[in-house]
Formats: sequence, structure tokens, C-alpha cells
Amino acid sequence: MLFEANLRTTAMGILPHTDVEAALDLALSVDIPFWPQLPKVSFYEDMYAQASEGFPGIRLDLENERVLFDTARFYDELLTYAEASQDPAFFTLSPTYSTVYHRFLELDLSDRIAIRGQVIGPISFGLKIADENRKPIIYNEDIKAILLEFLAGKINRQLAEMQAVHPRAFVWLDDPGLEFIFSSLSGYTDLMARADLAEFLHSLRGWKGLHLCGNPDWHFLLDADLDLLSFDTYGQGTVFSRYAEAVIRFLERGGVISWGIVPTLTDTLSKENVAGLVARLEDLWDHLVAQGADRERILRQGMLAPATCCLVNRDGTETVERAFALVRAVSETLRERYRLY
Repeated sequence: MLFEANLRTTAMGILPHTDVEAALDLALSVDIPFWPQLPKVSFYEDMYAQASEGFPGIRLDLENERVLFDTARFYDELLTYAEASQDPAFFTLSPTYSTVYHRFLELDLSDRIAIRGQVIGPISFGLKIADENRKPIIYNEDIKAILLEFLAGKINRQLAEMQAVHPRAFVWLDDPGLEFIFSSLSGYTDLMARADLAEFLHSLRGWKGLHLCGNPDWHFLLDADLDLLSFDTYGQGTVFSRYAEAVIRFLERGGVISWGIVPTLTDTLSKENVAGLVARLEDLWDHLVAQGADRERILRQGMLAPATCCLVNRDGTETVERAFALVRAVSETLRERYRLY
């Protein structure tokens, strides 16, 4: 393991803030801080737009907030991309595409156990971004090959820049599209995804993490070459716990689970408190222990986080900030109960 998690706190990268300083303060309020993505500040910070910087064939329609892709333009720009991408600096996230990233790297974070970044995963990107015929680019083998290489370059560059300021830095994939490959609506199958994800993860340096808010086939992810899996425990925990054998294997090989236990929707959060969320988590852990999991591993290799990102609450940032405070309170309660220091 990169570090002993011991139920320390982190959170997903996307925040609803328009006040940059407030967003950065909130991101620093968890044990393992991250640089925040702020799509309400600029469309450049939409997680798909942000990751697209430098990809051949893409342009941003800022007025209509769309990521556009043109196949002919892709092939026209491919040689230029191939030459430029030989320099690792090509993959650096520029200040235009992130208001906060470079400021985050300038902070003294040496007292933190770890720091974290994030990039959209290739499967989600490839399914979301469509060509001029509205066909997702992941179906074009030429484009998909460049996409896997490109996003690996983005992640490896971000990791190198973050490791320059903290030795225990890591970058996780935000990959919501993984939920949809198991539906009959997707022509991109789980077998294709398994092969592509394996190839992609093999090309990444450092600790490999993935966050998913949805409900995939959990065997698919728990058996992948991942060091960390972050998920919406509040919404999906019961289903997740049914995959006890796979969870146990994941933990036994040193995998860390980030338990997203605190909801971020206003109405749902208003019904919860520390005691209730602690009990909800412990019920899940008790079930896993009854199936043969080692409780000490669950605790030592566990992190806590909000359940999901949330940009839709009518109160702007208030609910999300309360969720972060509640995550910290749940962590403090459990760390004291189990003497995790």
C-alpha cells in the first residue's frame, strides 16, 4: 500500500463552487486533499472538456458547452500530435483548463499523508464524446488507440507533477461510463472494456485508483489491476457487499476501498447524522466479516468520502460543505472507536 488509510477522509474532485478560494479551502479540509474541478466557473473545467486539452480532432464549443469531435480533423492533426506528445510537458493541464491545479501544486502539503488528483477514465470519455455522425469515438479502433495513449499520458504527467511536491501522490480515474457497459443499450461490451482497461492500467505509473458512482458488475472492477476503488457506498453499499469473495480478494492483495458513505443531495443529507451513518457502515462491514473478511483489513485499508459529487442542489455549496463536515465527523468517530492513529 502507498499508505495506511485508517479511515482517513478524501472526496471526489468536482465541486459546485464559483468561489475558487472557498473550493480550495474545502478540498484542503479532508485528510487527503485534492485539487478541485469547478465546472460552474468555466466549461473548460467540465471533466470531459478538461481532459480533452490537446487531443487531436477535438474543439470546445464554449457557447453551447459541448465537446465536439471531427474525424477528418483527427487524422489531419495526428502527425502534429504524434510529434508534440513526445514531450511529457505536452500533457500538462494548463491554467486555462483548471483554475486551481497549479495553485494546488504550489501549496506546502508536506504534513499530509497523501495528496490526490483525478482524470476522466478512457471508457467514459470514449463513450461520451461522439463524432460528426453521433457515434461514440470508442467504436473507432484508430481513435480508441490514441485515446488510451493520450489519457495515460495525462495521468502520468499529472502524477509526476504531484509527486514532485509530495512523495505519496496518486491520481484516480473518474469513470462513470463503466456502469453502462453492462446494459443492453451499449454496443461496447464488458469484454471489450475489460481488455481496454487492462491495457490502460498497465500503462499507468504509480498507485492506480478508480472512482465510480454507479452500479457496475463489481467483479469486473474488484478483479482489475487497481490499488484503490472508490464508490457510492450510501447508494450501492448493499449490492457491493454481496460480492464478498471479490472484496476479500481485493483487500488481501492490499487494495484500498474508499467508502462514500455521506450523501450529497440536500433532502437525503438532511435525514442523516453521524450515528446513523456509522451504523450503516458497520452493518456493511459486519456482513463482509461474516463472509470471511478481516475487520482489521477493512479498517486499515479503508478511506471515507462523500457518496458522490453534486452540482444540482438549490442551495449551491451549502449541502456539499455540510457533507464534507459530516464525513470528517464520521471519520473521527470511527477512528476513535477503533483506535486508528
